[in-house]
Amino acid sequence: MPRTAPPPLADQAERLLALGVHALAGLSAGEVRDAVGPLTRSAPHGGLLAVHPRLAPPSALAPLLRLGDKEGFVVVDMEDVDRFEPLDGLVLPDGPLYVVTDVDRGDDLANWSPDEALPEITRRGRTPLVLSEGIHWALQTPDVVARNHCFMTIGSRLRKDKGRLDPRTPALWISNGTGRDGKERHGAPKVGWCWAGNRHTWLGFASGARRVTATEG
Repeated sequence: MPRTAPPPLADQAERLLALGVHALAGLSAGEVRDAVGPLTRSAPHGGLLAVHPRLAPPSALAPLLRLGDKEGFVVVDMEDVDRFEPLDGLVLPDGPLYVVTDVDRGDDLANWSPDEALPEITRRGRTPLVLSEGIHWALQTPDVVARNHCFMTIGSRLRKDKGRLDPRTPALWISNGTGRDGKERHGAPKVGWCWAGNRHTWLGFASGARRVTATEG
């Protein structure tokens, strides 16, 4: 069975350093490593280490994704990907690094629409992942993005005029190399979007229990 649980936080930190995420975020290797100890004490085992999206936005993280020899990308009609922000009421920690606990791909919600899934995630006392968190998960554990078992990150939405939400909801899946993706991207990890009212049998809804900083228990 594919491994989807994130590795230990110290290993995640080294993975981010190897990928150069710290440099994208304007952090030193020492700052990343120094954060791991306190975060390990604050967060339960199995959490996901994330860099705040204000420092490492999705457009910068997506090309670091890999499946085999294929590089990740953002679909061409999502050039505004970095403008997708946390939903109202979903507050990310202020610090540069934090942990999302008990991440789950939400396979049991496949074939629900985002509009249907969000109330259910909330009812369960969980929080939907934002897009940057979903990308971090795939950076750490590429098997979490698997053919016919991919996921949406509906914690991120784009606000339009007068506070209305854009109907697109971000997701991570595997390109079939069709249309504007290009044949050369067949099998590549892909950051794209789906309509908030549509259902897809192969897309779950990624969520976590809570977000933890180094100062929290």
